[in-house]
Amino acid sequence: MNLDRNQTVITRVEGPSGGRQVSSTHPAGRAGRGGDLEDLVGTELETGHENDARDGADLETLHRVITRVRTNIEKVIEGKPDVVTASLTVLLAEGHLLIEDVPGVGKTMLSKALARSIDCTVRRIQFTPDLLPSDVTGVSVFNQNTREFEFRPGGVFANIVVGDEINRASPKTQSALLECMEERQVTVDNTTYQLESPFLVIATQNPIEMEGTYALPEAQRDRFMARLSVGYPVQTAEIAMLESHTQTNPLDDLEPVTDASEIRKLIGIVGNVYVSDAVKRYSVAVTAATRASSELSLGASPRATLHLVRAAKAKAAIAGRDYVIPDDVRALAQPVLAHRLLPSAEAAMSGRKTGSILEAVLSQVPVPEGRRES
Repeated sequence: MNLDRNQTVITRVEGPSGGRQVSSTHPAGRAGRGGDLEDLVGTELETGHENDARDGADLETLHRVITRVRTNIEKVIEGKPDVVTASLTVLLAEGHLLIEDVPGVGKTMLSKALARSIDCTVRRIQFTPDLLPSDVTGVSVFNQNTREFEFRPGGVFANIVVGDEINRASPKTQSALLECMEERQVTVDNTTYQLESPFLVIATQNPIEMEGTYALPEAQRDRFMARLSVGYPVQTAEIAMLESHTQTNPLDDLEPVTDASEIRKLIGIVGNVYVSDAVKRYSVAVTAATRASSELSLGASPRATLHLVRAAKAKAAIAGRDYVIPDDVRALAQPVLAHRLLPSAEAAMSGRKTGSILEAVLSQVPVPEGRRES
C-alpha cells in the first residue's frame, strides 16, 4: 500500500448492525510500515466482526455486570475507582493480582469486597512462617474405616483465593502456588486435580516490613498478571470512610451481585475482543525493549507479553470496545510489567526504580499510529 503524506484511509465494513467506519492518517516517515497501518485500520475485520449486533449486546451485558460489581466494591473501598477497575480487569483477563502497599490502606478489604461481590467459592489463606505447602494444596489422609487414602483439598480449591501477607510464608510454601496459578491445577501424590473457573488468586504484601518476611522469587512474581498499590485516600474519601466504617463493618452488609457462571460468560466475551497485528507487534516490542535495556538485569518474559495482551483485551471490553488500541497496552504496562523487572546493579546504586526505568523504555518504543471509530 502506497500512501501520500497525511493521506487518510477509510474502510467501511458492513455487518448486521450497519456500516462501521475506520479511519487512519499515515504520517511522514512510515511509508515502509504500511502493513502495520493496514492491520490497525481493519483490513482483517471481515472475519473478525461479522456479528456486530451480537458483540454489542455482549459488551452491554459485560458493562452492566461490571458496573454492578464496581458499585458494590466501592461501598467498601472509598475513592479508589481506578484500583477497583484494575482488579476487575485482572479478573476478566483470567490473571492473578498482587496488591502491595503499606499497612492499613485497605489491601485485604479490597480483596474481600471483590470476593463477596461474586456468588462463588471463596477461601482466605493467612500466610504465616509455619504454614505448610499441604495447607495450601491439600493432603492425602489415610481413612481407617475404608482403609484407603482420601484427598482433603487445601485452601486453593476455590474460585477466589485471598492470600493475606503472602511474603510471610517460607519460599517452600510460596512455591505451592506455582502450579495452580499457571496451570489451574493441583498435583498431590501423582494425582492431578483441576481447579474450577473462574480462578483468581489475590495476594497482599507489605513492602516495608522486612523482618520475618521472605521476598517473592521471580518465578512467583511472574505469575501475577498485575501488581497494584491502593495508596492513601483523598481527604473527602477518608472522611466518608469514617462515616461508613466506624459504626458497622460495610463488608458485613455486602451481598453478591453476580455469580461464577456469569463471570465465566464475561471471560468468554473478553476472549473474543479483537487484537490487530500492529497492536500485537507493539506489545512484543515493549517487552523486548525491557530485555534490551542496560538498566535492567531481568526484562519481561513471554508470559508477561501474554498477560499484557490479555489485560488489554479486558480493559477494552470494560471500556465498551470490541477491539484493543495501543493506548490500552500503554496504560497497562506499569501494573503488568514493573513487578517482573529487576534493575541492574548500576541502576540500583543510583537509586533508579523499575517504574521509572520502565517509563523511559516505553518512551522509546514507537506507538502504532491510527484511529478507529465505531
